[in-house]
Amino acid sequence: MPKSRRDKKITLTKTKRKGLPAKQKLVDELRTSVDTYKFLYTFSVENMRNNKLKTLRESWQHSRFFLGKNKVMMVALGKDAASEYRKGLHKISRRLKGEVGLLFTNRTKDEVVQWFHEHKEADYARAGVPASWKVVLHAGPLENFDHSTEPLLRKLGLPTQLKKGVVTLLKDHQVCAEGDNLNPEQARLLKMFSIEMSEFSVRLDAVWSASDGQTQILEPLEPTTTSRKVSGTPESGEDDDSENVNED
Repeated sequence: MPKSRRDKKITLTKTKRKGLPAKQKLVDELRTSVDTYKFLYTFSVENMRNNKLKTLRESWQHSRFFLGKNKVMMVALGKDAASEYRKGLHKISRRLKGEVGLLFTNRTKDEVVQWFHEHKEADYARAGVPASWKVVLHAGPLENFDHSTEPLLRKLGLPTQLKKGVVTLLKDHQVCAEGDNLNPEQARLLKMFSIEMSEFSVRLDAVWSASDGQTQILEPLEPTTTSRKVSGTPESGEDDDSENVNED
C-alpha cells in the first residue's frame, strides 16, 4: 500500500529563504530610486495598518515607498561618507533605526510636508493602546445590535438583557477611562460601538535632496484643531461637552 502524503515529514530548516538575491535586488532598487527621484524622506507610521498603507501607496503611485530591513537599506545608501552611494546619503542612513521607512519622490518639500500633515485617518484602537477619552454607554435599548449579539456583549462585560427581543443595557456602563491601556474586551467593545480612538498617520523625519546632497531634519507642524467626536450610536459616548522587506 502506497505511503500517504499526509504522513510526509517536512524539515523546516530546509525551507528556502529569499537570502542574498532578494537583498541584492532591494539594494539595486534603492539605488535606482536614488538616481531617479529628486528627494528622499525618512518616515515613521503611527498605528500601522496594512490596508491603509496600501491605500497610501496607491495615492502616491508617482513615488516609491520602502519599509523594512534597515540594515539592507543602510548598505544600499552607505553607512558612512566613504561608502555612501551619493553625496550626503550616509546622514539619511544613520536615521534608519526602529520602524522607519523611505519615501522617494519628485514632489516639492512643501507639497509633501503639507500633504502628510493633513492626511490622517481615524481607526479603531487595538488592545494595549491608551484610551483617548472616557467612554460611558448609557442604559437603554441598543437597537443597532441584533438579538444574537447579546450573549457576546455580556461576555465582554456589558450588563445586557433581551427585552421583547431587543438588546437592552440595564445600567450605565463605563467602557474605559481616559488614559487606560485598553484590554482586548474594551478594544472589542469600542469597535462594536463604532468608536474610533486611533489615528493612522505618517510622520516625516528628514529629507535628502539629490541636487546638493544636503539632509534637513523636519520639524513637526503644529497639530490641526479637531473635535473629539465619537462615531456610532448616541449611547456610545459621553455628552458633547466633554517584517523580510515588503516594498511596493
